Amino acid sequence: MPRKSAPPSQKAPTNGKRAGRTAATPPRGHFTHFDVLGAAHMVDVGDKDVTRRVARAGGRIVMEPATHAMIRDRGARKGDVLGVARIAAIQAAKRTAELIPLCHPLPLTRVAVDFSFDDAAHAVAIEVTAETLGRTGVEMEALAGAAVGLLTVYDMCKAVDRGMRIEAVRLLEKQGGKSGHFKAA
Repeated sequence: MPRKSAPPSQKAPTNGKRAGRTAATPPRGHFTHFDVLGAAHMVDVGDKDVTRRVARAGGRIVMEPATHAMIRDRGARKGDVLGVARIAAIQAAKRTAELIPLCHPLPLTRVAVDFSFDDAAHAVAIEVTAETLGRTGVEMEALAGAAVGLLTVYDMCKAVDRGMRIEAVRLLEKQGGKSGHFKAA
């Protein structure tokens, strides 16, 4: 599909320099990972203050009752499903910058992973908390951890239940930084 060209006021001049706004100063309300010409770039966080940043993300995987009981009772042939999923979630949070192209690599100070069982829905829920002292938030690290933790549960149990559904992976809460506190409704 052909790309639309930028309006004349935003086209790059022929001398190689950008006219008007630069890639570092996108217009208000603009997606931050694109400059005014639509080129993807890594957001410059160099001028931001170092603050404590925390994010919580969660989701769940719904399965057959027998699969749910097998995980809850630690009866899976492959071993401790949630133990393996916990390690996978932590590893994914630590490696988010390798998975998401424009994420900043962050020195995480903590990653916590909790699981809970919903017996009525035959679901296992995950909640991942990621923390850092840094210039940018840890939402993507928490989300990557939650998603990969649930994918690991799927992988560990797919031999007995290929119909499992991963649902509702989302940011639950974030604190720190200029945008302040967010808590999902």
